[in-house]
Amino acid sequence: MKMKKPQIIAMGGGGFSMEPDNPLLDEYFLAQTGKQKPSVCFVPTASGDSDTYIVKFYAAFGRLSCRPSHLSLFRPPKDLEEFVLAHDAIYVGGGNTKSLLALWREWKLDRILRNAWRQGVLLGGISAGSICWFEEGLTDSIPGRLTTLLCLGLLRGSNCPHYDGESNRRPEYQRHIGQGKMKSGLAADDGVALHFVGRRLSRVVSSRVGASAYAVRKTNGGVKETKITATYLGKTQGHPPPAN
Repeated sequence: MKMKKPQIIAMGGGGFSMEPDNPLLDEYFLAQTGKQKPSVCFVPTASGDSDTYIVKFYAAFGRLSCRPSHLSLFRPPKDLEEFVLAHDAIYVGGGNTKSLLALWREWKLDRILRNAWRQGVLLGGISAGSICWFEEGLTDSIPGRLTTLLCLGLLRGSNCPHYDGESNRRPEYQRHIGQGKMKSGLAADDGVALHFVGRRLSRVVSSRVGASAYAVRKTNGGVKETKITATYLGKTQGHPPPAN
């Protein structure tokens, strides 16, 4: 059997938790498994396994063509690795990335997910579920501050979600990179997903008209931001543009 290529879909914002009436990103995520009815596991670690978040996931994905489940590290399965590898896709929710990484490392879930990625299990998620896959991320895990966080390193460079959704994200990301506190990397507006095949950025897609991604890098004169136009999924999947 031919091994599937590793894939990660890192979302700056959007999806079922932010756009409950706009399933474009979630539909795109599921489609990348290549399965008609894939098994998808929601990992809500960053939210402290919020019951509300989990219920929203089942409500949203229960309407899509998939077999949804979730993983709790407070009520873990007997064999964590077997459970993870049995799924076609892993969808990581938003919340506190610093706490997420600490728990994952304690349970060795970081190693399990790396193995799953190599074996072709689709990985992805929103916000914390985006930056966790990169070498570094800009996080608000410490209340009142945006700081650099060392992450899993499956993807090179740094990442910043909510680039247009939170007013301090763009200037702080550029400041951190310009001052050498963070590696150059990729930022994504809310509603934008960065689709990686292996470690290569293969496609940028969006559930919102006009939303974009950006390559941000340190230069001799400071910082350069380069816009990466996203493909709006509504045009390709037959959905009307979302209401303003």
